[in-house]
Amino acid sequence: MFQDFALVEGTWDVNGTRVQPQDITTGALLTVEGELDDISGAGQTRAAHDLCTGIPKSRQFHYDVHGAGHYGIFSGRRWREMVYPEVKAFISRYDREAREQAVAPAARPQRARVAQAGRTAGVAAKKPRSATRGAR
Repeated sequence: MFQDFALVEGTWDVNGTRVQPQDITTGALLTVEGELDDISGAGQTRAAHDLCTGIPKSRQFHYDVHGAGHYGIFSGRRWREMVYPEVKAFISRYDREAREQAVAPAARPQRARVAQAGRTAGVAAKKPRSATRGAR
């Protein structure tokens, strides 16, 4: 995929389906790069932001890991102390939002049916929790 530029050139297929990054419209994007990475060039992961144009800019994030090389991004002390907490918070925030969005449409029609039936007691949907940690 990377060596033949299949993703960038739009020729990458997975299980017979063409991968089109611009068609991704849900979720969020987090890219991570090590400041001292001597294998991947600077800006290489950030390029995913230009490919995933369907994801709003407000849900695209990049994290430069100060002092980390290619392997240090996902192993060792920098992973444990710097990268893992950011990745964990990112997943937690956007996984929670995705679950709440999936539940909300199911709750709305039920409330509408109750209102249409003329009942006075409404069905309360679960109130979404706000993210406790902002994106960086």
